[in-house]
Amino acid sequence: MTRHAVVTGVGVVAPGGTGAKAFWDLLSAGRTATRGITLFDPEGFRSRIAAECDFDPGTVLTPEQITRMDRYVQFGVAAAQEALAEAGLEPDEEASWRTAVSMGSAVGGTTRLETEYVAASARGAAWTVDHRKVSADLFRVFSPAPLAGEVAELAGARGPVHTVSTGCTSGLDAIGYALRLIEEGKADVVIAGAAESPISPITVACFDAIRATSTRNDDPAHASRPFDRTRDGFVLGEGAAVLVIEEAEHARRRGARARCQVSGFATRGNAYHMTGLTREGLEMAEAIDQALWQARVDPSAVDYVNAHGSGTQQNDRHETAAVKKALGAHAHDTLVSSIKSMVGHSLGAIGAIELVACVLAMDNDTVPPTANLEVPDPECDLDYVPLQAREAPLRNILSVGSGFGGFQSAVVLTPGELAR
Repeated sequence: MTRHAVVTGVGVVAPGGTGAKAFWDLLSAGRTATRGITLFDPEGFRSRIAAECDFDPGTVLTPEQITRMDRYVQFGVAAAQEALAEAGLEPDEEASWRTAVSMGSAVGGTTRLETEYVAASARGAAWTVDHRKVSADLFRVFSPAPLAGEVAELAGARGPVHTVSTGCTSGLDAIGYALRLIEEGKADVVIAGAAESPISPITVACFDAIRATSTRNDDPAHASRPFDRTRDGFVLGEGAAVLVIEEAEHARRRGARARCQVSGFATRGNAYHMTGLTREGLEMAEAIDQALWQARVDPSAVDYVNAHGSGTQQNDRHETAAVKKALGAHAHDTLVSSIKSMVGHSLGAIGAIELVACVLAMDNDTVPPTANLEVPDPECDLDYVPLQAREAPLRNILSVGSGFGGFQSAVVLTPGELAR
């Protein structure tokens, strides 16, 4: 029997609002959540802007959880709580062995590692660090594994528990892996998503060094400008998103609402360059082709492409070429947009955040806009839904991502038998 994967719950912590409703209100209104960095003093940095989350962990976590969890884990657990509540799932002893977790993060506990090192080294003055000055929970941020572990504990998941770390495609890849677990019969429920809290001096310095981020420091609300001729790089962000992905018959038996179906996933590498992209977009086009083939969706039936749309010159042109190659003439009739224009680029988390945006777009038959797209780049000549959201019937949605390391991933969402 063919097994299908449906989405029965979503949760999100994003710049501009915590929770799916606040997130959709921001996107559908075309508002931006980018601002000057407040999480640390950015004086002296090339890029001093970011999309930060106004997140109060005390509203969803216990004091003990707050103490032991890095910020990105707090985000992930909060998003998982919302997704599980919407799906109507609680820890169940009998079902625990058939419940899995797949969570992604590109940089894991970088923020807290840096903070603890600063404390242990007297702000870098001491070569021999003083272990008495660090937290007893420091080991929890040494790898990104605690994110999946904490979500598994929350959900009572005893099935496969995995951490995916493939750069900026981590969120898409974590959800793609969840699809495989469902299809292969290794789980009936997978809590899948990604989380990231990279807004720290070391991360900002990394992107300053390669000139990848925007320097529009005097106008942060308009700094993220995907596909615009005046764009000058991406704006760093943070956040988390979690989807409850469930085998369709399992969801039907317990009376759960299927929001949509995760129908296809593929990922490819470019074997080319750590950060560079080819202009032709062949690798992303190949990932799109394979994801559509798995979903049994003809390229001419794609209604909306949720673009990676980072706002760098090479990415936007690479992606435009890939969509044209994969969708053919239909590319010019397809709506395309980038929500990074509003919530920034949260590295490993953004793919999962974008997929939640796709689920909400399908629910509302509305495509979120590409904010700040005022001066179109002639080389980016598709319909990027500039400035304002647009109502349109949405059945087949494609979400794509591109990550440092040469990773290119694509996920296809369709209504599915139980969704509509």
